[in-house]
Amino acid sequence: MHIPPEELIGALRQLNPWWVAKQVPDNLAPSIRRLAFHESLHLLSTPTRRAIFLSGARRVGKTTVLYQLAGDFLKRGTAPVNILYLSFDHPFLKLAGIRRLLDLYEQEVGPRPGGRLLLLDEVQYAGDWELWVKQLVDREPVWRIAAAGSATVLLSESLVESGTGRWVTVQVPPLSFYEFLALRKVPEPLDLPDVLPTALAAQPREVQQEVLGRTEHLASHLRTFLLQGGFPETALLPDLQLAQRIMREDVADKVLKRDLTALYQVRNVLEVEQLFLYLCLHSSQILSQETLAKEIGVSRATVATDLSRLAAAHLLHRLDPWSTGGKAVLRPRPKVFIAHPSLILSVLLRGEEALDDPQEMGRLIEATVVTHVLQFYYRDYPRFGYWRDSRSQREVDLVVDLRHSLIAVEVKCWENPRLRPTDGLPILAAQVARPVHALLITKRPVDYGPLQGSPAFRIPAFLFLYLLGRAERRLWNS
Repeated sequence: MHIPPEELIGALRQLNPWWVAKQVPDNLAPSIRRLAFHESLHLLSTPTRRAIFLSGARRVGKTTVLYQLAGDFLKRGTAPVNILYLSFDHPFLKLAGIRRLLDLYEQEVGPRPGGRLLLLDEVQYAGDWELWVKQLVDREPVWRIAAAGSATVLLSESLVESGTGRWVTVQVPPLSFYEFLALRKVPEPLDLPDVLPTALAAQPREVQQEVLGRTEHLASHLRTFLLQGGFPETALLPDLQLAQRIMREDVADKVLKRDLTALYQVRNVLEVEQLFLYLCLHSSQILSQETLAKEIGVSRATVATDLSRLAAAHLLHRLDPWSTGGKAVLRPRPKVFIAHPSLILSVLLRGEEALDDPQEMGRLIEATVVTHVLQFYYRDYPRFGYWRDSRSQREVDLVVDLRHSLIAVEVKCWENPRLRPTDGLPILAAQVARPVHALLITKRPVDYGPLQGSPAFRIPAFLFLYLLGRAERRLWNS
């Protein structure tokens, strides 16, 4: 289908309002910057040329990051017409393709001499986009390029091979608890000591108590965060039902019914929907793929393939068993976590009542703890997993293997949590020669501090999440 040039130019002018207004509208580029913005800006500003790929689920704010990058480049002196934003959600742009759009841009818009910024949104719908971007990186150094898409499958084997050394992936996860509070303009605690959760155990008791005392008022916001706080738009809505509808329709449904169909040519969408619903019901549990295959009525290979696709679409995280000897486990039984608790609750149509169930609350907290930890430590290239003792069958929910040390996390969100010598954390700590940061995530602020006779340090969930998100923010503000 041939799209008339005037239609394409009209679409480009509509998508790039700064060509006339000389600035990015405030509603497109809000003042609060997510961590992915700082990381992307840093990478785009280095002398080494790389194309940035923003990877994350729907509605996490990738488009906003692109607009914010446009605004920052404008402030740094880039000519407005030298910043080109293309969204391939637009039917005309999707049909036209990148090369024709760039040719029209050169001919009809007339960029000025100097550096240029190319922003590609929903790039998974642009044909052969990776080849055109590769050519721009190799042959036209005037361009800086940032692309955004909703599935890591975009970085296919052919793209990785052809684009070696040309791409840097920046993860855009759901909102952290820290970012959620910042978005809702909750004031930060004053004079809060700069300490990671893993370092609290080594601090003097007065410092431990000071950290808790200055942050305890934040605990009341955790319930809202779990219910609707994973996505910038839903985090600010006063209506929980509307927030859950947006998450259900714009995040889960569009991935299952549109993205997976377009990217993988999935024919049986109902099959994938059943799998995702099963995972929402059993999030944070060890998964038997054989059992799951029987429940849905498909092969084990189909389950494995669909799990990989859902992970690539950022709807879930997978943890495989971790062993103290570092050996891979044959035919591992993974633990699967939905990307954010609010997605679970929106799909299952559950509200506040779910948070009053200790078992339900525990698995929701575990899911968000895993998401926070994966996001904070992924730059260190650790091994993530869960641990299960072959003799006692005791478990540790999350292990982060940092080579020289180990972080072991157990979630117990009920009243007066206890840790016996026969539980997973003490057993694991006794088996590992390296330093172990053993953390017991609890529900209440009163359940805080060292456990007598145990290697674990208790820390309430709200404080663990807040300190980890705050530490991540400081990485990019330092």
